[in-house]
Amino acid sequence: MHISPEIMVLLMFLSAVGFLLMGFPVAFTLAGTGLLFALFGHLIGVFSLSFLYAFPQRIFAIMSSEVLVAVPLFVFMGVMLERSKVAEELLDNMGRAFGSRPGGLAYSVTVVGALLAASTGIVGATVVTMGLLSLPTMLRRGYNIPFSCGTICASGTLGQIIPPSIVLVLLGDQLSVAFQNAQYSMGNYAPDTVSVNDLFAGALLPGLMLVGMYLIYQIAFATLRPKEAPAIPADELIKGDRRAFYKQLAGTLFAPLILIIAVLGSILGGLASPTEAASVGAVGAIMLAGYKINPKGAKWIMAGAASLFALFILTMFFDLRMQRNVIPAADWAAIAVALVLSALLVIGVIVSVWRTLQERDADGTPVLASVGRSTVQISSMVFVILVGAGMFSRVFRGFEGDVVIENFLHNLPGGTVAAMLLVMTVMFLMGFFLDFLEIIFIVVPIVAPILLQMEVAPGVTMSPVWLGVMMGVNLQTSFLTPPFGFALFYLRGVAPKAVKTSHIYMGVMPFVAIQVIALLLLWFWPEIATWLPSVLYEK
Repeated sequence: MHISPEIMVLLMFLSAVGFLLMGFPVAFTLAGTGLLFALFGHLIGVFSLSFLYAFPQRIFAIMSSEVLVAVPLFVFMGVMLERSKVAEELLDNMGRAFGSRPGGLAYSVTVVGALLAASTGIVGATVVTMGLLSLPTMLRRGYNIPFSCGTICASGTLGQIIPPSIVLVLLGDQLSVAFQNAQYSMGNYAPDTVSVNDLFAGALLPGLMLVGMYLIYQIAFATLRPKEAPAIPADELIKGDRRAFYKQLAGTLFAPLILIIAVLGSILGGLASPTEAASVGAVGAIMLAGYKINPKGAKWIMAGAASLFALFILTMFFDLRMQRNVIPAADWAAIAVALVLSALLVIGVIVSVWRTLQERDADGTPVLASVGRSTVQISSMVFVILVGAGMFSRVFRGFEGDVVIENFLHNLPGGTVAAMLLVMTVMFLMGFFLDFLEIIFIVVPIVAPILLQMEVAPGVTMSPVWLGVMMGVNLQTSFLTPPFGFALFYLRGVAPKAVKTSHIYMGVMPFVAIQVIALLLLWFWPEIATWLPSVLYEK
């Protein structure tokens, strides 16, 4: 019995998608499909089990990856901020600030979605929180139901593309390997590296562009149909002293903005790797939660937070490394100050940890224990999927699937443009049925090394940052596209009975169209994604 590699590759891919659609767990589907086809291929003589000898090394590489350490840290940061009620305060105060304008509640949801995206990056928690808090208010005020649902779903998914994002961390890790493989195939054995920092910098402007496009659509909707996005009298929203309200608003915004600046600024400024910045974010989230539990008597926490920010500033101007042969007097003074600030930071963290251990959830579990459990569950899911995807990709390459795909894409009429269009279309369609993790770990390792070898101009190969941002924006639509977009399910689970599933589907369609327009803009003007990395890192 002889089956060609092309047929085996196609059967393997379709089997994996079929098992996923049947509801089997992603990690076990990928690993199981790979192993079954490896054994079947070995029995019929078209696959050598020696390809699996390198699989343990793949697992070890995942375990020892410094970049992937950022995943549990960012997850911890996001879950802790969600439990500390930051989103609730932001939504309440932003709604009161913008609500007196037509469409103001929709604007506030989008702005808060962008802020939460830059500080938490967890789509499910953001959509659920905004669905519970904002949707009933918007419906009670007479807002159009599909418009309200679409606004909440789309704003909640901004965490996929605005850094720091878990999607960008995972995508950056995959693209780094793909770019290296592509350069090796082209005979360049000393290639430039592509890091998660590059992808963060590349995704920042497109993410902010999406926020702007969402707001433009909402302004147009409120202008054309004011009765379906009505303004609320300002006196009804802001009762009492307006100066006190704006002071409260500034206080609500201050902590998340400082955290965003510390995490994202340290990454983009080259002061820290994503993993180091994620640890800063995790520490900052703990102190913010400790402060929110009881603002009174939180002097040590405030001192710790101020010390963290001061250390960030100090690092920008002085070299604080102590393992040097010659250290100038100014650096010694800065090091002494840094040690004092570090001591204050440690005290602030200890006090915050104690408070999060004393504070209890509704079920009586300490907040820190609950956050830790959620972090372990989410992180375990991601890493088990990574291991399963490693098995799938090894077997796929054993059947020469990468060669099959490479030949197919190179032989397409239209060259690079046709290949890129096909890949982006396939990813978009897969987003109707599969989660972003499945698409990242199935599609990206297969097609990215091939695309990164293709020329977009004579002698100029495709930019990995541009490709990553295009894929990131495309993957964001996987949360919005009916019938299986996860953001739609999240909102459906917490929406009032008056909201039908058809309302949610209708509401997200304009935002899906905006995503497609954003992809077109990035297609024709790749500088939107490549300009900032070129300025920051001279690439």
